[in-house]
Amino acid sequence: MVNKNKNIAEDMYRWATDIFPICRSLSGSGVRDTLNYIKKLLPDLVIHEVVSGSKAFDWVVPDEWEITDAYISDEAGTVLVDFKQNNLHVVGYSEPVDIWMEKEELDKHLHSIPEQPEAIPYVTTYYKRDWGFCLTHKQRKALTSGKYHVVIKSNLKSGVLNYGELILKGKEDKEVLLSTYICHPSMANNEVSGPVVTTALVQLLQSLEERRYTYRIVFVPETIGSIIYLSKHSKEMREKTIAGFVVTCVGDDNNYSFLPSRKGDSLSDRIAQHVLNVEKIKYTHYSFLDRGSDERQYCSPLIDLPICSIMRSKYGTYPEYHTSLDDLSFISSSGLMGAYQVISSCLKALESNYYYKVTLPCEPQLGKRGLYPMLSTRNSGNEVSTMMDFLAYADGNIDLIDIANTIGSSYSICAEIASNLEKHGLLEKHTRQLNYIFRK
Repeated sequence: MVNKNKNIAEDMYRWATDIFPICRSLSGSGVRDTLNYIKKLLPDLVIHEVVSGSKAFDWVVPDEWEITDAYISDEAGTVLVDFKQNNLHVVGYSEPVDIWMEKEELDKHLHSIPEQPEAIPYVTTYYKRDWGFCLTHKQRKALTSGKYHVVIKSNLKSGVLNYGELILKGKEDKEVLLSTYICHPSMANNEVSGPVVTTALVQLLQSLEERRYTYRIVFVPETIGSIIYLSKHSKEMREKTIAGFVVTCVGDDNNYSFLPSRKGDSLSDRIAQHVLNVEKIKYTHYSFLDRGSDERQYCSPLIDLPICSIMRSKYGTYPEYHTSLDDLSFISSSGLMGAYQVISSCLKALESNYYYKVTLPCEPQLGKRGLYPMLSTRNSGNEVSTMMDFLAYADGNIDLIDIANTIGSSYSICAEIASNLEKHGLLEKHTRQLNYIFRK
């Protein structure tokens, strides 16, 4: 599974640069602008809309939020905090306001981080009508007593919430889910890295001459978007989904992070850890108790999908998280490419993961089939040993990934061995566990 586009790393960073400035939230033009940008790259993407007030399980789709301008100015007319300079300056979903107020009263509506005096925090008030501004602590400390003109030109109205969906059909109806979110404003690792890496993965999957599995790809507002999607599709997803990944925080150059599914032993978990381990990638293994993204919905008890996450710096663990410091300088083309390669390796491993059953009792004679090397070397001995170890565990009840883990090999080597042995009639390939040992 190789992407023929040699410039994919540069492409992903360029896409990130393009969509970074968009002021996104749960709904509104920012989400639509982002989805329309992605649709230019993925023409088959279907953009759906859900009307405000619609119910989704225990949730209700919120009103649509639009904002055109916001600022705080002093009595001399000097603008001190300006939404047009950074869209994190306004608390997400803020109500419109145009008022003069004393500093003491204004301070109740301000948010900053004393420990990070140069960072603008990201704050929202999605489900409670309120308003506020976010600013650096340095800016906040510079505010003196006096009156300030506070303006937020926003609009909360009944509208729609949008999400994107793309289904790539495979030979099998069984599905692999890729889910990413499109609801945060200008943050690079926490927001735009997920959609751009997912877009590149979709292009890779589309380029394949043949796909074993069907791929369900969704671009949703976090939490409410996945809940809405599951409210519409959970029945078929529970029947069809065999693996999946939430793609988020995949753009920086730090070590990797792995967050398992709720049960921790799904096919997604096994493949993700196998790829990370055999490729000797440094990563932190988190617990499902450390969850924080849409795996909360996909893995919830009455949904129970086998979804995990492979990230670079996990959300909530790096100081730049949910601040203006998570900008385009925090991610890189190499960081994006690294995550892309790891997740694409997982997809390749999924595609090649079958159950294999030997066709003969006892060890087969390899020499008469040309499978035994003519010259004995250390490497040739290792190759034969790996082949024989694979055969020793090919009873139709253990999949390729578990055999690879058991014999200390990689999925790619084992897939090559299996293909070769199958051509020589020594293995039968099955899509599911046989639940019995071969006897004749």
